[in-house]
Amino acid sequence: MSVLLIAGSPSERSRSVGLLEEAGRRLAQRGALVTRLRVRDLSPQALLLADVGNRSISHALDQVAAAQVVVISTPVYKAAYSGVLKVFLDLLPQTGLKGKTVLPLATGGSPNHMLALDYALRPVLQSLGVKHVLPGIYATDAQVQLLPEDGVQVDADVAARLDEAVNTLITDSLLPPPKPFGYFVPVPFAQVRCSV
Repeated sequence: MSVLLIAGSPSERSRSVGLLEEAGRRLAQRGALVTRLRVRDLSPQALLLADVGNRSISHALDQVAAAQVVVISTPVYKAAYSGVLKVFLDLLPQTGLKGKTVLPLATGGSPNHMLALDYALRPVLQSLGVKHVLPGIYATDAQVQLLPEDGVQVDADVAARLDEAVNTLITDSLLPPPKPFGYFVPVPFAQVRCSV
């Protein structure tokens, strides 16, 4: 299973990136092939000008297209996801997430911004054709502590929710696609028998 971690934070080191890395670590431990995309590392001019021909932008779009699962993390500012993430999502084609499972993550200063995942980010993700958007995980700044040397520590509640989400991602991705109602195995014409 290929997983793309998209960091939508404008900061080099942030709680939302730490939360994303915790999800990625858990997925890698379960055998997922994890790659990373930090929107802040893309060409700022190409992002703002929607220059999909730019090498960094086209590579990022290819990463999204190649992933089976996408985990998106963002800080919440003024009850909405980050502007750099918005600019990047605007560059995706209308079906840029078609057939993919997406896990949204967010961090914010207080629990008051918890619904930003459902009311701001989820509609955008669904408009991009996702197969399934898992329930998002929101953590306050107090629940995600940045440690020295790029370490991060999440509290027990957030860790349990991450474990549950990762388990759902692994389980859903390994299941065969459901067969449509009334599905029959094709029968070669040579085997068709009819009596009159």
